[in-house]
Amino acid sequence: MTGEEPLVRVVRGAPDDHELAAVTVVLAALLAAEPAAPVVPAPRSGWADRSHSLGIPAQHAPGAWNS
Repeated sequence: MTGEEPLVRVVRGAPDDHELAAVTVVLAALLAAEPAAPVVPAPRSGWADRSHSLGIPAQHAPGAWNS
């Protein structure tokens, strides 16, 4: 990006100075915010595994007890 290109470009409409200022503040706040921590799903219990109802063998961990 060169120094001559605008950081924000209005594609449609004619915003006034107050609207452009509001958009600028929101964009600056979003860029300055810390990234959110990644969401890690909780491990599912074997009791919640529905593969038995579909006729699919359950995936057991290596060395796990199988009946």
